[in-house]
Amino acid sequence: MSVFGGMSKGERNRIKIRVRTAMASQAKIEGRYLGGRPPYGYRLTEAGPHPNPAKAADGKRLHRLEPDPQTAPIVVRIFTEYLRGTGRYAIAERLTRDTSPAPPPTTAPATRNPHRDGHAWSKSAVRTILTNPRYTGHEVWNKQRKQEVLLGIDDVTLGHRTQQAWNTPDQWVWSTQPVHEPLISKTTFTRAQARRHDRRQHHPAERSPRTTPRTYTLRGLIRCSLCDRKMQGTFNHGHPHYRCRYPYEYAKSSPLDHPLTVYIREAVILPELDRWIAQVFAPGQMKTTLQAMQQSQRATTTALPGLEAARRTITDCDRRLNQYRAALDAGASPATVAAWISKAEADKAAAQQQLITAGAARRTVLTDEQIHGMIKDLGDLTDRLLTAPADRKAPLYQAFGLTLTYNMKKRVVTVESQPASSVYVRSCPRGDLNPHAR
Repeated sequence: MSVFGGMSKGERNRIKIRVRTAMASQAKIEGRYLGGRPPYGYRLTEAGPHPNPAKAADGKRLHRLEPDPQTAPIVVRIFTEYLRGTGRYAIAERLTRDTSPAPPPTTAPATRNPHRDGHAWSKSAVRTILTNPRYTGHEVWNKQRKQEVLLGIDDVTLGHRTQQAWNTPDQWVWSTQPVHEPLISKTTFTRAQARRHDRRQHHPAERSPRTTPRTYTLRGLIRCSLCDRKMQGTFNHGHPHYRCRYPYEYAKSSPLDHPLTVYIREAVILPELDRWIAQVFAPGQMKTTLQAMQQSQRATTTALPGLEAARRTITDCDRRLNQYRAALDAGASPATVAAWISKAEADKAAAQQQLITAGAARRTVLTDEQIHGMIKDLGDLTDRLLTAPADRKAPLYQAFGLTLTYNMKKRVVTVESQPASSVYVRSCPRGDLNPHAR
């Protein structure tokens, strides 16, 4: 098995090398667009049939970038103001309060990130635009790579995990000639990078995210009611707190009046939260609570408009694709059929995205069997929760499906609970919440 495993991994590496070499050559020599989202300021347009006959027969088309009339001037403005000495945050503020609409990258197009509100520009969005070399008209590839890292150095049998990493600029693959219309000159891009480098020398570099040994019981569960973003855990005066620093990253906007920092102490929330859980999920109250949750789900779970139409569109697109492929086999013009197939696949992708968005918005209604199973599984957790240390409560809060929203103005935390439909609890003779510990 070790020999076969080594042979398999060797073949996999050889395939990876061949594919990456071919992609690098296509990007450098042909300037081919190799997929992915178009950068802000551009949109995709067709560039003819695929050069591979088999893929062309299947309807695959080449694509290239062309300037977006709405967002391309914003990219030019960002580079111009940055080279005049304006900082990233100041640029974000100007774009946000500009009288003419300047949609941020999170909402252009609107279907890209439907969970974003798009109230304001962030300085990270400005930085991403300033560091993107594709605005010079060249196709640039290999800015990122995937690498395999051992899960355990001392025990290689645990295997690897795939990790995304950024390549240094000297590893990027540039096309030899411009292949799409540039928004800025290469000289402008070089000057912008030189200014960024000078600022890094005079100012401390931004600290990258790092892991912390401290425990935050409500990590990922508490949100700010003003911006609906998850609050960050931070230690202050030796105690865990949760904070929201929306204005630190995003420019000020009139629709959202957000303080510089929203703080709340963990010790203020946990006692009241535990008492609420003990009351609502008590053994005598458990069935009534879950039935009330079931009724509220049935009241809020309705058929979303356009959902059935999206399903019918997908079915119709599948039917059209089968007909087009049959016409191609019968001798129809490949160029004409390829255009038909491309249109059908685009319609199908749009309908599938609508279904995904609607599926995320819908909530699953608990069945009677699930309610009885949850009563049995969750029945004895409340007593253990009240006596457990704070650092061991997080798994139980997740099992209860808690979502907390902190309203700073009213100084109120709203708690919602949506337990998972299947909860597995293993009891321990010691009665603690970490049964695998010894």
